[in-house]
Amino acid sequence: MKREFTIKACSGQSIEVRKNEKITIIDLEGAQVVDFFAESQHNPLEFLSTGVTIDCNQSLKLKAGDTIFTNLYNPMFKLILDDVGTHDLLHPCCRPEMFDFFYQNGKGHPNCLENINSSLNKQYPIIHPVNLFMHTKINTDGSISVEQPLSKPGDKVVLRAEMDVRLGVAACSVSESKCNGGKCTPIKIIID
Repeated sequence: MKREFTIKACSGQSIEVRKNEKITIIDLEGAQVVDFFAESQHNPLEFLSTGVTIDCNQSLKLKAGDTIFTNLYNPMFKLILDDVGTHDLLHPCCRPEMFDFFYQNGKGHPNCLENINSSLNKQYPIIHPVNLFMHTKINTDGSISVEQPLSKPGDKVVLRAEMDVRLGVAACSVSESKCNGGKCTPIKIIID
């Protein structure tokens, strides 16, 4: 049965997904980062790990056909289709301390860490999500810069769940930089 969810700008949502269901994440207006995280429905200590994903794919980038892994080195998602081809595996969720560090405005600022924790009813001290559509430029000297996402309105990513999961997904809350093209917008998720 097809299920559709619209996640408002600067907010998050939890969605239960069964093994072999497809997850379509759509950037409705373009240039919007999606903080995509998940945990196993059957093991509370197993969750999405970008570090393990980098390790197993031997790459800092994701491409169609790649697998996203858990902290226990189990396949969690298969990337089936990708309209954009540029995503970030390095940055943790934005949080009040990050907003204070870069913009001196963390108090009361909506943020992905709290939005995902709240949706999952958890208190992860830090979350390293797959930042879908986020454009992090990695320079040859090792420095990085966050650029405007390349996603256009309607661009999507399709994943297949490799286990029963609870998604914790947020429409990123950073409007102070190029991260979301200078403004935060909603996203859509379709499960089928």
